[in-house]
Amino acid sequence: MKPIYVTSPSLPPLSEYVELLEKIWQSKQLTNYGPFHEELEKELAQKLGVEHIVLFSNGTLALIVALQALRITGEVITTPYSFVATTHALHWNGIKPVFCDIDPTSLNLDPARIEAAITPRTTAILPVHVYGNPCEVEAIQRIADTYGLKVIYDAAHAFGVEREGQSILNFGDLSVLSFHATKTYNTIEGGAIVCHDPKMKLRLRRLQNFGFADETTVVAPGINAKMNEFQAAMGIAQLRHVDGEIQKRSRVALRYRELLRGIDGLTVFRMPENVRDNHSYFPILIDAKLFGRTRDQVYERLKANGIFSRRYFYPLISNFSTYRELDSAKPENLPVASRIAEQVLCLPLFAELEEETLLRIVGLLKAEAETPIG
Repeated sequence: MKPIYVTSPSLPPLSEYVELLEKIWQSKQLTNYGPFHEELEKELAQKLGVEHIVLFSNGTLALIVALQALRITGEVITTPYSFVATTHALHWNGIKPVFCDIDPTSLNLDPARIEAAITPRTTAILPVHVYGNPCEVEAIQRIADTYGLKVIYDAAHAFGVEREGQSILNFGDLSVLSFHATKTYNTIEGGAIVCHDPKMKLRLRRLQNFGFADETTVVAPGINAKMNEFQAAMGIAQLRHVDGEIQKRSRVALRYRELLRGIDGLTVFRMPENVRDNHSYFPILIDAKLFGRTRDQVYERLKANGIFSRRYFYPLISNFSTYRELDSAKPENLPVASRIAEQVLCLPLFAELEEETLLRIVGLLKAEAETPIG
């Protein structure tokens, strides 16, 4: 039986991508701000409803450069409930992460806990729109304004996400996207930073290109983080189909919700009604006391049947060896995040997920819930 993974990369029709590749071959410009790179930046800005966007070779480098661009130092308040790249970007910049607990409903950084984590060395807040669910951006901004802090959003999951008809990417000082192959929209590898003025866009471009201001002038210790023409071509081709991709994912998510309703101990994560979701993930929470099985037992049962779900995010970043000695990483300081990390399971969600497979996944979950503990 063919294994089913938590996601399957969306791909444009091969003929469309080949057509774009032929143009790259004809131009012989493979990277360094080629025509497809420039075209994709313009199309993405229009599509996402943002004024300025800068493309990167991947989302992690985009995060690292975003911190450099805002000259962030000292300490940054962030969430332990994310992919480890969020905090690694701080580490690579010599910045101390300060972990703050999450809200039990949104699973995002809890604004009510941020102020207690602020010290004289705090310079910024780095929240994550977890699963594309928008953070409480107004509350976070009020805190940032009060204490003179910068706000950088890790928006790796938030491509196309809107709240009350407005892009969530327009909040904070910068928002960082990931276009990794596992995302709803991808450029194979890739990422981007959304900013709000042309001066910042110029600074970001210089930092991603070794710090060059012109052919002979280097104005900053930059890095090489440019998106190449092959990635940009994939992005252009993907952009033609991303709306259809999201619609198909939406139907799969709706079917899951219908079938998983009413199972004791199984909670389906839900977006607020005023949010336009991109259906990046389909997380559920398993309460072992009510469900009758632990999350890990369910995970192993699915895997034994060729269904590769993901415990996303487990372990917490604060539990990894690089960070667990920090005072803010102590489990007693992060009770909500610690509990959610032990319960969460992301089920397979992608456009081509067939009804038969979906029914099999749900059937396995229901069987686990109904089977007495031996």
